Amino acid sequence: MPTFLITNPISQKSPMHYVYIIRSIEYPDKIYVGCTEDLKKRLSNHNSGTTPHTAKYMPWELVVYFAFTDKDKAVSFEGYLKSGSGREFRKRHLP
Repeated sequence: MPTFLITNPISQKSPMHYVYIIRSIEYPDKIYVGCTEDLKKRLSNHNSGTTPHTAKYMPWELVVYFAFTDKDKAVSFEGYLKSGSGREFRKRHLP
């Protein structure tokens, strides 16, 4: 499972913002893209059914995450991954 980490080592005091892609284990064609400050908790929420959008396709596995120190950049990158060109990026670069 490839993992990419994009960070700014100068600003490690600020909280990290993670853009992540998860895939349903039972329905591998189902992909979810999200953004969070607490990746472990968010994945746990997806797998416990407390996230309505992903509850019916549990369980989920983490495919990749990207870490940002700047929240606006993280939100922008999440939007890109959800766009048409972002979906093409996912098809080309992710397993």
